[in-house]
Amino acid sequence: MSCSLVEFCRLQELKAVRDLLFQSQRPEPAAEKNPTADNDLSWDTSDWESAWDGGNSKEEESAPATTVDDESPGQSEPWLQDCVVSLSPCSDLLVVAREQKAVFLSAKWRTDDNGREEMTLAVSWTGTLSAEEGECVSSVIAIPLASQKRSSTGRPDWTCVVVGFTSGYVRFYTESGVLLLSQLLHEDPVLRLKCRTYEIPRHPGVTEQHEELSILYPAALVTIDGFSLFQALRACRNQVARAAAAGSDVVPPPPLAYKKWGLQEMDAVVDHSSVGIMTLCVFDQMKNASNLGGFNASVKGSPPAMSQYVTVGSGPYTGFYYAIEGSSQPLLSHVALAVASKLTSALFSAASGWLGWNKNKNEEEPAPKQKPKVEPATPLGIRFGLPDSRRHGESICLSPCNTLAGVTDDFGRVTLLDLARGIAIRMWKGYRDAQLGWLQVQEERADRDFSPSASLPRRHALFLIIYAPRRGILEVWAMQRGPRVGAFTVGKHCRLLYAGYRLMGVNSVTSQGWQLQTQQVCLLDPGSGALRTVNIPFHLALSDKKSEQAKDMHLVKRLTTMLKSRDVDPDTLESEAKSVLLEIKHPATKKQALESLLSNKNIPISCLTNVTCALNDSLKLQAAEEVDASLLQLCSSQLKLLRLYSDIQQLQSAADSEAASANQDSLEEVQDELTRVLPTLQRYAQLTSKPSVSFAQDSPDMPLPVQAFLSQMECTEDGEVKVVHKSDTEWNQLGNFMFWGCLCGRSSLHKVCNTLEEAGISPQQLLFLLLSMWLRREKEVLQKPLETVRNLHALLVALSNMKGALEDSWDPQSISPWWQQVRCRCIQSHYSAAALLAALVAQHAAKASITSRADSKLQSEWEAVSLELEQWLVCVRQLEDVLVLQTLLMVSSPQGTTGGAVSQCSIKTLLEGGAGGVADSVSKWVFRQSLAPERLKEILQRKESDALKEEQEQGEGGKAEPEKAADQEDADNTTELLLAVCQRFPYSLSPDLLFAHCSWEYVVQWNKDPEESGFLSWAVEHVKMLSSPHIQLGICTMMWSTFIVKRLSAAAFLMEKVGKAPKDRLCRRDVGMGDKAMTSFLGCCVQLLQILMEADSAMEEVPVPELSVEEVWSGADGPASIAELALEQRGVHYPLVQHHCLLASLLHTAMTFSLKVKPLGLFDSKGKNAFFRDLTTIQLMPSGEMDPSLILLRQEFLLRVLTGWVQAVDEASGPASAPSSAPLPSSGPAADWWPSLCLELGSLLQVNPDILRRHLVCELYNQGLDPRAEQVMLEVEDKDVLGSQLLVLTGQRLSYCLLHSQNQTQAAMELLARLPPTLCTWLKAMDPSELRCPLLPLPQTSRLVGRLIEMLPENHAQYSLALHLLEAVDVLATDD
Repeated sequence: MSCSLVEFCRLQELKAVRDLLFQSQRPEPAAEKNPTADNDLSWDTSDWESAWDGGNSKEEESAPATTVDDESPGQSEPWLQDCVVSLSPCSDLLVVAREQKAVFLSAKWRTDDNGREEMTLAVSWTGTLSAEEGECVSSVIAIPLASQKRSSTGRPDWTCVVVGFTSGYVRFYTESGVLLLSQLLHEDPVLRLKCRTYEIPRHPGVTEQHEELSILYPAALVTIDGFSLFQALRACRNQVARAAAAGSDVVPPPPLAYKKWGLQEMDAVVDHSSVGIMTLCVFDQMKNASNLGGFNASVKGSPPAMSQYVTVGSGPYTGFYYAIEGSSQPLLSHVALAVASKLTSALFSAASGWLGWNKNKNEEEPAPKQKPKVEPATPLGIRFGLPDSRRHGESICLSPCNTLAGVTDDFGRVTLLDLARGIAIRMWKGYRDAQLGWLQVQEERADRDFSPSASLPRRHALFLIIYAPRRGILEVWAMQRGPRVGAFTVGKHCRLLYAGYRLMGVNSVTSQGWQLQTQQVCLLDPGSGALRTVNIPFHLALSDKKSEQAKDMHLVKRLTTMLKSRDVDPDTLESEAKSVLLEIKHPATKKQALESLLSNKNIPISCLTNVTCALNDSLKLQAAEEVDASLLQLCSSQLKLLRLYSDIQQLQSAADSEAASANQDSLEEVQDELTRVLPTLQRYAQLTSKPSVSFAQDSPDMPLPVQAFLSQMECTEDGEVKVVHKSDTEWNQLGNFMFWGCLCGRSSLHKVCNTLEEAGISPQQLLFLLLSMWLRREKEVLQKPLETVRNLHALLVALSNMKGALEDSWDPQSISPWWQQVRCRCIQSHYSAAALLAALVAQHAAKASITSRADSKLQSEWEAVSLELEQWLVCVRQLEDVLVLQTLLMVSSPQGTTGGAVSQCSIKTLLEGGAGGVADSVSKWVFRQSLAPERLKEILQRKESDALKEEQEQGEGGKAEPEKAADQEDADNTTELLLAVCQRFPYSLSPDLLFAHCSWEYVVQWNKDPEESGFLSWAVEHVKMLSSPHIQLGICTMMWSTFIVKRLSAAAFLMEKVGKAPKDRLCRRDVGMGDKAMTSFLGCCVQLLQILMEADSAMEEVPVPELSVEEVWSGADGPASIAELALEQRGVHYPLVQHHCLLASLLHTAMTFSLKVKPLGLFDSKGKNAFFRDLTTIQLMPSGEMDPSLILLRQEFLLRVLTGWVQAVDEASGPASAPSSAPLPSSGPAADWWPSLCLELGSLLQVNPDILRRHLVCELYNQGLDPRAEQVMLEVEDKDVLGSQLLVLTGQRLSYCLLHSQNQTQAAMELLARLPPTLCTWLKAMDPSELRCPLLPLPQTSRLVGRLIEMLPENHAQYSLALHLLEAVDVLATDD
């Protein structure tokens, strides 16, 4: 086990972050120069010429980018080195800033392509942080703050982003970029921000360090106490939240209390570290007093506590400062006291400023902005330093234990400092622009338990991480003088992120028993956006060459390398593995090596057995107190399993010489049952033997690797072997390995069973393996059912005779747990044929066992009656039913039909499906087969007729047998299967129950795809087939409330809104279907509501049907069937149903003929309010006489419907030469039932039906459909008005013939001259353009005039005019 780089997070939208931060320097034509700009973060070659340009290229966090303008986006610059980057120790927030802009990236979890959860950092906030003109961001740190809630004490609550600017300001922000606090602490640029948080002391003598935020300026150092900062930030965040909720302005918080030290006697300071409080021993105290005060210096009784600060820069290269605690009071404490009362009053008021009561801010004149007063620094002299006039320090990194620090300089050196002694103890060369970090590793508990000092606290190892960007390498060095333990080749533009702190706000109380999972060191790669951490095992810190653990790990590594190599000879591998395992000293490491050896797939079984045996023998030779018990148990158990695997493998490969017919005589009963169900099994096998795609590695015939065998078996301390149930696939592979050879007759089943029994495997687990394998290999079993059934019987008997299978105290009158396990597997299995065969075999074996027990006790000739056998009879009958049903469901559906996959049924699923489970499965099959309702009704009627024929055959002595055989030969296979299922389920598949489920299935499928209007139409047809009005009413009510009413109301409101039949786009938007589908939907609504009204009227005459279930399926416990739910529905209010049916008819009519109408406007306020209410409630319905204007609107609508129907009939009848009395279609706008529907609607809408009939007669004559008009004319009551209307129409026809026809004859001109002046004037006043079919044969017009003479009385004002018309028509007809 060695060092590793582990990726734990990945950044999202990294290119967007770069573009945002460098937006002002991005060239315009970049996209045109290189079209691959989106992938510019994957590779980088821009530093090949500038990476080794000397020692002047220093790493500065706030240095501006100078080369972004010169390069195209295809060559990604080392842009991350020009930004200020900070990662929270919790890895949940990353801050990237440059100049005035900043980007916050927060943690999010997502699922990758393999389905694994991974953490990513995505952009959560972007914006500008600068508030003063010309200031830029110079340093950033992200500090997580601990939660104060009791449920999450000591856990991170939120993260504060602290930003230092070149103006000297330090500002505090939330994760969402909200400013909490801003303060000017010094007027020089902020160089570095660093934080120190609470750490649990590892030893009693270690001084407890307090939390602190330190801010470095060029000549000053400001420290802020962590506890006061924590409380102030919490208060500011709460106040900002309250102000945002109240909509008021945020009250400015008081300034922070801090200490400021003026760093003396150092030329330049660029970085610092606050080591914390330290206490000198007495000797060091006396030494310092003598050095500072001379020979006569006085020494205090107790050594003072001092805060140590270490700085790097120049003159000297490293400086050590000590500030005695209590020598300087915190600054601005008097200011905080002065503003405390003002802040308190402001928090409890709605005012937005410090003074004034509800004064408008817009009315105040803006005061000139003044820079806050800056307190002077307290001088702090340097105690000592490391002078080096030519060396300039660049950065310092403090170790977690506060005793060591790493310093980088401009000479490319990394220096290790001992802070307690103030000396440099180690130096590395050749690390220009290096970035440092520390990693502290704790000793593993398992390793500590075997060490001599197990009772002492666990040890900690310290490692220094050095990232050399010039060389693109990351190195790990053991402290203090240890070797390099790891090296990784990484990119040259990465950033090593080391926080050096953890969670702020944790103390000695809240940290008890709590471990914060933080990443100490992270490497950010801008090329791939990956965040990786370094994983270092503790044993690498053990530098002793004689360390047993280090030697053991070396041996494990050698063994792993050997196992990965495929060219090693098995004998060589065996000898090397033996030597490695025997040389390893540590028990845990030896156990790890053995497990890796046993899990390798390329090692033969003989090698594994020999190696494990050698290790086991060596352990037994050692003293008992020196041997690890768990290791010895592992060796013995694995050796036992390996030998068991070898024995079974040998038995499976050996041929069986036993007589196969030993127990054949005892299987006559099973063979008889098998012969009875063989036709169904053959048909089932034909349907299941369809070709399918499978992979070779998933084949059950593949040999079971020894590694898979070992992973599924385990040995207990008692020596028993247990099977570990993992996945079903692995379980079946194990069952194939043990028993498939026995079932095929290739191996001796008695030897296999004896071997398994001697190994200590429980017979219950063996039975489970056998049944699982038998059920999953159904296809192979059905190929040779007689042979496999015989071998299965022998295996079941052999397993039953094992010790622990059947209890000796078992009473045959009770249920046996052994046979109950077999029944449970058969009941739960979806493999119906294999389950039936297993049940038949188990039933016979159980019966034989019960009989033998009864004979031994009673010695009688009577057959033993047992509850166990009754259970088997029920189970076998249920499995036969399931097999027939599954055979039907597996019939393939026609091509092009919709529907899901074939449903797999079992006894368990049918019982859980309730009383309607069978009908629901068959209804889904009917839908997949697209079986028409009429055809289904014929099949069900044939079932009833077949039942009657059987009764007649029983009475007549079988006279109809030849006819029945002939009918069966001519019948379709699908019909036969359906009839067979219906015969086995006479109650569950009764016609009403099946039709109810089919109707519901079709309406559910229609609701999924409303464009398929045929589904809803067939659903209504299935409802029509129901014989019980009670079920009809319930089904209609459920369909209406669940699926219909919402879409119908949407259609009504849409048509009311547009005032006409809506177009396809509007229908799809509001109703969810096209215009044609919506027309069909409205027609189905009318039919459904009519069925509902008829069912409501017929309910009193028919009793409520009783629904029952077959006796063998009486244990069904599941949801109620659709028919049962339908019978539970409440009765409907007939007038309300009729009211909705009227509206649906109007909507359907308007959509069919594309009429302009507002359907809801045809009803009064009562009628509108009653729409779309629950049909079971009583609503206030319209009554009495309607408003005449409303009746007139209804009349106009119905007249337009009749006009549209006449035009559609004329178009449907074809050319004029076609007979006008041809039959009309049964659906569509030309259907023959539209006139009667209009008359029915007229009676409901209080419109005079005679007006509708007269209008229909006139429209038919106008269209030239005289024969249909004569039929309707017989029903007109007011003949006088109709005669007057037809007289005008006749005049228009004659006027067209005499005056407007292009081929006028001379006879017509002479006739016009002989006509009376009154008639001639009247004809000229007629407008023939109103006729849609003016050119008609004169005999039709003559017949029409004759009808007029008959209708008009002689005293009618226009009777003489009609006579003149008759005479003129006769003359024209005679001339023609």
